[in-house]
Amino acid sequence: MPEPGGGVPRRDQPRLAVAPDPADDSTEALLHRTALGEEEAFAELYDRTAPRVYGLCLRVLRDPAQAEEVAQEVLIEVWRTATRFDPERGSAGAWITTIAHRRAVDRVRSSQASADRERRAAAEAAEPEYDSVAETAASRLEHRQVRRCLGTLTELQRRAVTLAYFGGHTYRQVATLLNTALPTIKSRIRDGLIKLRDCLEVAR
Repeated sequence: MPEPGGGVPRRDQPRLAVAPDPADDSTEALLHRTALGEEEAFAELYDRTAPRVYGLCLRVLRDPAQAEEVAQEVLIEVWRTATRFDPERGSAGAWITTIAHRRAVDRVRSSQASADRERRAAAEAAEPEYDSVAETAASRLEHRQVRRCLGTLTELQRRAVTLAYFGGHTYRQVATLLNTALPTIKSRIRDGLIKLRDCLEVAR
């Protein structure tokens, strides 16, 4: 994580007017002084809270790189929003921990949403080569029975199923070879495989 100091991000304007006690080095006092714009106080606050913030982020994210990145975001948010801390609502440590937990959970949700989008895109892009009926027929039935039952299909069904099932061609390749529209080929292969399955079940 980058060290605080030079190039510190812009923060909320301080609303506090009471001068803190310089001898008080409690987390609350350091946060109070940070709210008043004291970069040295923030540097000390950073050193004191960074390990705890990182540890919490790591427990939630289970990824050291992401945990370090989120911890950095948390401490930047602490610098920017220190004036919002209200000691009457809890301790400074609890306030910082709440920010860290919220940020880490947001990152988990964002990562999960991104992964879900990628899985959906991959599923939509992947075109199934064969109907599950073909796999069942291949595992259960003899080659000769399949050949006999192929004779019960229409010519287009038989040619399409033969090219896909025995020839290993994709739907798109079968459509090109037979000079037939792709939706028609998909329909004929599916209908043909269902008819083939029914025939083979009877032949068992």
